[in-house]
Amino acid sequence: MLADYHVHTRFSDDSECPMEAMVRQAIRLGLDEIAFTEHVDYGVKTDLNCNYPAYLKEIARQKEIYGADITIRTGVEFGVQTHTIPQYERDAKAYPWDFVILSNHQVDDLEYWNNRFQPGKTQEEIHRGYYTATYEVVRQYKQYSVLGHLDMIKRYDPFGEYPDEKNMELIDAILSRVIADGKGIEVNTSCFRYQLNDLTPSTAILKRYLELGGEILTIGSDAHDAAHLADHFAAAAQQLKDIGFREFCTFEKMQPVFHRL
Repeated sequence: MLADYHVHTRFSDDSECPMEAMVRQAIRLGLDEIAFTEHVDYGVKTDLNCNYPAYLKEIARQKEIYGADITIRTGVEFGVQTHTIPQYERDAKAYPWDFVILSNHQVDDLEYWNNRFQPGKTQEEIHRGYYTATYEVVRQYKQYSVLGHLDMIKRYDPFGEYPDEKNMELIDAILSRVIADGKGIEVNTSCFRYQLNDLTPSTAILKRYLELGGEILTIGSDAHDAAHLADHFAAAAQQLKDIGFREFCTFEKMQPVFHRL
């Protein structure tokens, strides 16, 4: 079973890739499923968020053309902040999602990728700010499938490496809440593209998730271009096996389906 569960196309503001190019590449790679997860980041974006009607129309068209060759899932990536929760609760109910990634891309409407959040903060303040905000969101918001790229702040840390151990109490609280709510986490293989020294989330965090009883796990490339689809999936799967995981998940109508790694 091969499935990429974190994929962006031109319906996300940071991609120009046509959906059909992703579908065709997925078929060439032998994927059984692909889940499109276009960006919605209220608070920092207005007209740049995914155009839901156009997006759903194009997914329906792709299913009609390629549905015999690959399963196409309707997903979305919500960049939730506590003050934007009502907007996401509305959207979660309004559309027929198969799969929802809950992500933390910003704090107080200050994004990480463009270095708006980091200036004036110590390395400790950057990391604790990220994990504290993530915890508050998972504590309050429940309409999602998996928590996306936990520890992604490492991509945008201007200081370099920072030990997981210094945040493990907060990370434990996040993982425990996710598990208690019947949700999961994702392994995001963009870590290879960003040339990080570990998986995203790290092997230490993944081991802790397993120790705490976490079972729901998806694998996603975070591809914004067809060339990155399913990138390093075999390597990630082997690392997950080495940690002790034996299964990963796909989703249909927000319900997890388990498969052997």
